[in-house]
Amino acid sequence: MSFNKDLRQLLKPYYWVNILLSISYVVSKRTNIICSYLFPNSDCELDSRETEILFFLIIVVMLRTRKAGSVTMVNYLSSSFVYTKIANLILWLYADIRYGLPYGAILILTALLLPEPTYTGPEHIIYFRGQQVLEEELKHHKNTTWLVCLFAAWHPACVNFAPVFSELSATYSLDNFKFGKLDIGRYPEAAAKYRIQDGPTSRQLPTVLLLKDGEEKMRRPYPDSTGKLQKFLFSKDNMKAAFDLDGLYQESKEKLANVKSNKKTA
Repeated sequence: MSFNKDLRQLLKPYYWVNILLSISYVVSKRTNIICSYLFPNSDCELDSRETEILFFLIIVVMLRTRKAGSVTMVNYLSSSFVYTKIANLILWLYADIRYGLPYGAILILTALLLPEPTYTGPEHIIYFRGQQVLEEELKHHKNTTWLVCLFAAWHPACVNFAPVFSELSATYSLDNFKFGKLDIGRYPEAAAKYRIQDGPTSRQLPTVLLLKDGEEKMRRPYPDSTGKLQKFLFSKDNMKAAFDLDGLYQESKEKLANVKSNKKTA
């Protein structure tokens, strides 16, 4: 099901255009007809410098997609596009500046005209404007269970996780089991409060907190007894298992039913 969903996602213009841009140089150099037209005085083979650039690209993509927490094919592609396109720009400029400059212009145009598709499905998320707003909400609704995502809008792992969190909120949200988000990039006091490093190399983004009775009960990712951060892949199944969302939903639903029943009998 997830594979079919990824394939449908890849049919969107953003993905297939970026895939073409990401493989443009290698395909042009390895296809005899195209190569003989673009590079009439060159062998249609990758030289040692081009091979080095591509090898370095593979290493960078593997490291960055791993740090971004990519868990699906679409996530991997989205995380790698910026690096593959920069590598292709370098290769086109290295081969001939007359090809590199138009390629760079195409990259700018596609970035402006074809932004990355975002999640457009239903969600039940409260976006907190600062740490103080979150604390006030916790004080006023002490009987509410909260699942709060602390994120930074510019962080790739947070971007990858956003549709997952939205889908979970649409499935599990109740009047006494709510989902919230707080951008610690805009509100760094929240990062300090919950001891989260918000730099570009942070492994704590996103961080999801389970809050009950106004207090933190658990979080992912979390440090072990030695203080080492335990890696957590923010997939839908991992979230459901780690936070026992089915159990929390059922517990909250029963509490809600009891409250309504008590009001009727009062």
